[in-house]
Amino acid sequence: MASSMFVKLTCMAMICLVLVTPLADAALSCGQIQLTVAPCIGYLRRPGPSVPAPCCNGVRSVNNQAKTVPDRQGVCSCLKSTTLSLPGLNLPALAALPAKCGVNLPYKISPSIDCNTVKY
Repeated sequence: MASSMFVKLTCMAMICLVLVTPLADAALSCGQIQLTVAPCIGYLRRPGPSVPAPCCNGVRSVNNQAKTVPDRQGVCSCLKSTTLSLPGLNLPALAALPAKCGVNLPYKISPSIDCNTVKY
């Protein structure tokens, strides 16, 4: 119970601290992206054998809404900054998350990714 409350409070703090203004000409604001993938935080801190359905639904939703190169670069930048602001994430689980959710990305999500190179 306390763990669930901690995750919810962390999500709210993250949303307040990280960019919540819309990305220029982007399909989603960073705040929207964060809310959509927030169900993944628990899994990324303590990966289990399978990714929770709400997490994968969020990952697929963000991927489906980011249709242009600028949109994808904006999502990448948002996820990168969010990753840097959340301690305790399992980085190998983060890198594998899209594939586990059935999303094919030609790059791995990580705190060191250069989002300007994202073209897909």
